[in-house]
Amino acid sequence: MSREEIVAGIADVARRHVGYTGTLLPQARLVEDLELDSIRLVVLAAEVENRFRVVLTPEDDARIRTVGDLADTIAEKLRS
Repeated sequence: MSREEIVAGIADVARRHVGYTGTLLPQARLVEDLELDSIRLVVLAAEVENRFRVVLTPEDDARIRTVGDLADTIAEKLRS
């Protein structure tokens, strides 16, 4: 799965489950740009895990700040 396909999947999850309506770019910051509070971050993480069939660890959470970071983490998990 390409990074672009992963970002598109994240965008779909964000629209469906956290009500994000803008264009989702890889450089978009989850908290500052998407304005996700802690509950919406948890919802996004859970739904992304379901969508891509991956598990995000606390270590992953600590390094994910942008949509691109999330996409790269998902891509790593899908490869392994």
